Order: sequence, then structure tokens, then C-alpha cells
Amino acid sequence: MFFGFGRGKKTAVRPPVDPLAAFDALLEELEDQARDVRKSAATLLTARAELRRSVERYERMLKELTARQRLAKSRHDARAFGVLERDRAVAERQRDASHAALAQIEVDAELLTATAERLRGQTEDLRLERTSASARLVSGRAVYDSLREQADRFKHAVQLDAARDEIEKAHALADIYRDET
Repeated sequence: MFFGFGRGKKTAVRPPVDPLAAFDALLEELEDQARDVRKSAATLLTARAELRRSVERYERMLKELTARQRLAKSRHDARAFGVLERDRAVAERQRDASHAALAQIEVDAELLTATAERLRGQTEDLRLERTSASARLVSGRAVYDSLREQADRFKHAVQLDAARDEIEKAHALADIYRDET
């Protein structure tokens, strides 16, 4: 088919039968997102605690290595001093890597905190809006039902008036025929 001719028309997306279903679906989605954010936050808290312990362990290790280096230096043991220096360099790199990872986790934690707060606010606002929409819907349906009953009564009154008019016309015609006969 050329240029899209002959394709069927796209059907329009219909709103849900229950107008509140859209609110409920969005609330469920926001709650799912909030649950995922909480899971991520728990994971970050665990990783942050682990990294803090690692940093403390490397700090203790560095203090111990420094003390052992002083001892090796005081004994003029160059070979032990060199080994301890390499161990110290490795421990410093590991400590620095742990510090960097910890800093990144702190940034991520701030982002998750802001996201969680945003989701909480959106959920709260949407719940309030849903409550208001539900009340307006109930009120609107009650007014509609009342007005529909009034319209039905008015329609019946018009029909009754039309029937009365028909009866009067029939009497008038009957009177005319009686007078002619």
C-alpha cells in the first residue's frame, strides 16, 4: 500500500468506564515506583555501611603498617620496610577507592531521598485529588439523577397536557357533530 492509503483507522483510546480507575492506576504506579526507590535505598544503606567498615579497616591497617614501618626503620631493615611500603600503598589505594565509592553512594542517596520525597508528594496530591474527584463524581451523579427525574416528570407533564388537549379536541369535535346533527 502506498503512502498509508487503505490502512484502517486508528481507534481512539477510550477513557475507562470508571473515571476513578485512572486515578487508581496512577496511584498504583506511583506506589510501585516508591517501593522500588525504597528497595534501592535499602541496598544503598547496606553498601554504605559496608564501605564505611572497609574505610575503617583500611585506616586501622594503615596505622598498623605505619607503626610496623617505623619499627622496621628503627631496626634498619630495608627489605621489611620496602614490603611494608608496598602494602601501605595498596591499602591507601583501597581506602581511597572505598572513600570514592562512599562519596558516590552519598550522592546517590541524596538523589534517592529527593526522588522518594517527590513520589511521596505526588502520591499525596493524587490521593487528595482522587478524594475530591470521587466526591464530585458522587455529587454530579446525584444531581444528574435528580435532574433526569425532573426531566422525566416534565416529559410526563407535557404528555399529560397533550393528552388533555386531545381529549378537549375530541369533545369539541363531538360537540360540533352533535350540533350539526
